[in-house]
Amino acid sequence: MADLRGVRELLTGAGYTVAGVRELLGPVAGGALARDEIVPALRATGGGSPLETLTRLFWLQVPVDADAYGADELVAAGLAERSGGEVRALLRVEPLEAVGGDGHAGYAVSDLRVRPGSGTVPAADHVVGAGGASANLARLVVHRAVDNVLDIGTGCGVQAVHIAGRNPGARITATDVNPRALDLAAMSFALSGVDGAELVRGSLLEPVRGRRFDLVVSNPPFVVAPSGGPRWTYRESGLPGDDVCRRLVAEAADHLNDGGYCQLLANWLHIDGVPWDERVASWVDGCDAWIVQRDVQDPAEYAELWLRDSCEAGTPEYRARYDAWLDHLDGQGVTGIGFGWITLRRGERPAVRVEEVRHTVEEPVGAYADEILDGFVRAEKFSTGCGRPLRAAAGLVQEQIGPPGAEDPERIVLRQTRRLRRAAGVGTVEAALAGVCDGDLPLDPLLDAIAQLTGMDPEQVRAHADAVLPELIADGFFD
Repeated sequence: MADLRGVRELLTGAGYTVAGVRELLGPVAGGALARDEIVPALRATGGGSPLETLTRLFWLQVPVDADAYGADELVAAGLAERSGGEVRALLRVEPLEAVGGDGHAGYAVSDLRVRPGSGTVPAADHVVGAGGASANLARLVVHRAVDNVLDIGTGCGVQAVHIAGRNPGARITATDVNPRALDLAAMSFALSGVDGAELVRGSLLEPVRGRRFDLVVSNPPFVVAPSGGPRWTYRESGLPGDDVCRRLVAEAADHLNDGGYCQLLANWLHIDGVPWDERVASWVDGCDAWIVQRDVQDPAEYAELWLRDSCEAGTPEYRARYDAWLDHLDGQGVTGIGFGWITLRRGERPAVRVEEVRHTVEEPVGAYADEILDGFVRAEKFSTGCGRPLRAAAGLVQEQIGPPGAEDPERIVLRQTRRLRRAAGVGTVEAALAGVCDGDLPLDPLLDAIAQLTGMDPEQVRAHADAVLPELIADGFFD
């Protein structure tokens, strides 16, 4: 591989970052580009500055003049080629923004994007760049310091670049079954200043048997696709159903240090007559687990999504391929396909929570994901007799619902303005505790005071608190 240090300086010197491109394009061209319309972006990048040149070449994937900024270095590095008096990109080089929008993280080198409606489909070993799924995973990954990291199915290396940026000096191991992906990931690391990363070819956890890590991340090839047709290594494992995700979850504990985390994106099947949450929970072994379903698609929606992804929509084979997807899913009794995230933490007495969260939450989730798991563990151990003070979560608001002028509300709702932004209908006892629990005052005298103010029997107040507080702790209303 060519020495890319000079290219890295060329890119950063031109201001080729997400923030730089965003400012260059402006909201109109940027919005159009998000809809796969490049004409406004071409109009916004016609001045010939270094940033405009790099944006046209690598982001918009259009040729630039043969003597354009950095042409010699880019051609020598194998990122572009000269053709007919022009320079054309051979690979896509995308700047990455640090999670939370806090600066520049590095670069991802991937295959050129195949645009929908182009009449071509990606190659079987196509390596995709940064996208919505990789951004979701990057925002999920815990922010705690780690020394030893495994990125399974690294692709172009997006996750490893993000993690290395937050953990300077961490040992990074990145695996993939696709040798082309490993080659491009190595280029991503070089352009991003990630030194000493170990790149290993192999499937899932097979290349690292017997090894343990502080953090394992994966955006695995989880797509549930029919056999017999074309297959893309970046999205399809060849394993049946959702087995690729089941295996990663079931085997994670064997590859984690004590307290280590495994975080991945996943698909899971909704099988007729089988509760999806119980089925997915059964995969977990030896870890605290937080499994969140963010979306569900019916079989037709799912087939259409992935046929568009591989640019098969509009091809002569489209209808036959669509039929094959539906036959495949119908044959397994699939009523829907769930998409979401999974966070695992190796622990002695695992707490498992499977839930659906469809609404918008505070990002990045990784800033507080470890505290969510802590809440599940605390909830399982909680009782009013344990002697531990409670603290109401920061950012709670209380809503009282009832007819105008009524002395007492019909319903009281506690609502989180931060983190997972949950809402919970509560009674007088919980609402009162949310107003006075500061983490210092013992719980017993607070419950006695609430009993006195409400005229309730103190033992009834304690019994009620024992019944409802564990769920509110698990949901993050108290800690």
